[in-house]
Amino acid sequence: MVRFYKTWHTGDEPVNDPEPRFQCQSGCTKCCEQPGFVYLTEEDHLRIARYLGMTARAFQKKYLYRTRNLRRLRIPRQAQCIFLEKTGCRIHTVKPLQCRTFPFWPGLIDEKAEWRATAKWCPGIDQGEPVDMESAETQATEMRAAHPHLYR
Repeated sequence: MVRFYKTWHTGDEPVNDPEPRFQCQSGCTKCCEQPGFVYLTEEDHLRIARYLGMTARAFQKKYLYRTRNLRRLRIPRQAQCIFLEKTGCRIHTVKPLQCRTFPFWPGLIDEKAEWRATAKWCPGIDQGEPVDMESAETQATEMRAAHPHLYR
């Protein structure tokens, strides 16, 4: 459940947080440059392999680190993401669920402090129209279901 922007009370007077705003900024790749891993679902793996004209096995061998319970992109020495190029994401049209749902991940929309910390490097936060929180919750739920190892 998203607690981030609910009404809270100070004394007898209700106070509302401002509605969160987010709009990706043209040409921005700040989220792709942050340290961490990009986890893939089985669907992500197959869709990206198809897009690149590879078999699932060849894609896995070249791009994935895989254990019994997780699948993530390998991190190259020279960059944070193998698919991030100077002009942007090479697989943007088929990017993984984790990338598609940013910044509406459970940890970010559940905790205002995490949202504010992300705003320090993400220029899309506090831009554009107010976020449709129902849609944000749906995306967070999808992330939680797809990657339960991240959200215990």
